[in-house]
Amino acid sequence: MEATGTDEVEKIKSKFMSAWHNMKYSWVLKTKTYFSRNSPVFLLGKCYHFKTDESGELSTDGSNFDKISAEISGNVEEFRKDFISRIWLTYREEFPQIKGSALTTDCGWGCTLRTGQMLLAQGLMLHFLGRAWVWPEALDIDSSDSESWTAHTVKKLTASFEASLTAEREPKILSNHHQGTLKRNCDDNEMRNEVYHRKIISWFGDSPLAAFGLHQLIEYGKKSGKIAGDWYGPAVVAHILRKAVEEARDPELQGVTVYVAQDCTVYSSDVIDRQCSLMDSGKADTKAVIILVPVRLGGERTNMDYLEFVKGILSLEYCVGIIGGKPKQSYYFAGFQDDSLIYMDPHYCQSFVDVSIKDFPLESFHCPSPKKMSFKKMDPSCTIGFYCRTVQDFEKASEEITKMLKSSSKEKYPLFTFVKGHSRDYDFASSPLHEENDLFSEDEKKRLKRFSTEEFVLL
Repeated sequence: MEATGTDEVEKIKSKFMSAWHNMKYSWVLKTKTYFSRNSPVFLLGKCYHFKTDESGELSTDGSNFDKISAEISGNVEEFRKDFISRIWLTYREEFPQIKGSALTTDCGWGCTLRTGQMLLAQGLMLHFLGRAWVWPEALDIDSSDSESWTAHTVKKLTASFEASLTAEREPKILSNHHQGTLKRNCDDNEMRNEVYHRKIISWFGDSPLAAFGLHQLIEYGKKSGKIAGDWYGPAVVAHILRKAVEEARDPELQGVTVYVAQDCTVYSSDVIDRQCSLMDSGKADTKAVIILVPVRLGGERTNMDYLEFVKGILSLEYCVGIIGGKPKQSYYFAGFQDDSLIYMDPHYCQSFVDVSIKDFPLESFHCPSPKKMSFKKMDPSCTIGFYCRTVQDFEKASEEITKMLKSSSKEKYPLFTFVKGHSRDYDFASSPLHEENDLFSEDEKKRLKRFSTEEFVLL
């Protein structure tokens, strides 16, 4: 009876905290972000120019698009469409209770897990959809300036979405033959893309069965001493993501693996071994790899000397973003303009969406407006991510990034390095244990413990 009373207290506490965080984080999308017309904007390797003869700033929420030329407006729209198409994973409330706790929301503590999910989602989007893909409905999203995404809003959006599916589109003036052929080709391709779009989002659903959902990530986090409600650092999340992908049983995910750099070093042979490992089906084929590199961009504060390198990394199309943020507040960095980083903010409490339902609403998984932050405000602890489809892609990326590291390093040592050979050649344990009750090897546990206390060796 006492335990039941404690559970009730925890549930009431959880509901109170959800209400508080709803109020606290509801302002996130209400603030406008302004971009300079005279500087290029980079988003995960793509460059956009908003340049006009006039000086000034441009809001990306659509409030002053009519003031610029059609040519520039088109480019702004391309940027908006590209940004909105990225998968946005935020705080949620009223999801199934997390095992071993009374928590039904991650408000206030799950932000780094959410930014880690966003980074992994971008890697999977590159793998299944390619960098050129954009969501056809992207520009239909309302910026939600006047209200937060409550359950009522989701219902409205669902109704709007269903209406858009049944509405007739304005016909183009084409012959019947061309109409039929184009429609068939477009429909087949769009249908395939939409299936993967929904499937990727469903892998991040807030339910115990979702491969990369919060519930699963927390279970893997327990192996490194973390529990639901704890704050997770970028390095710990990198290792949790690796384990989540490693343990995923969906056949579609057998062609992807994750490698986490060891002490700021990427061992090329270890990466290639992962790419060339047998799939569960026994099929011998190379896997795509998502490389995660936990680094520290300075001591107590971020060193501005690293700015050009970070900008260079975000200029690469195979970059899948950076798990970073301000102290104790994680953001997903996906681009930059001048000395400001462009990011998606997970600190926005939205209602639980059941992704197991057919045609679940997609709108709350796409961010309507980008945010910017000065690089100097960035917390030095972060994890950088890259995607390489083939071994050749990895070798090319390692050469390109190594050159970038050397040219941007003012000190004797670069931020991280690519080394030929295996980690075992340098006295590191390279074979993780696979026992069911021990997902992390002893070497990994020591490293995670060091990362979790944010103790980095600064060269």
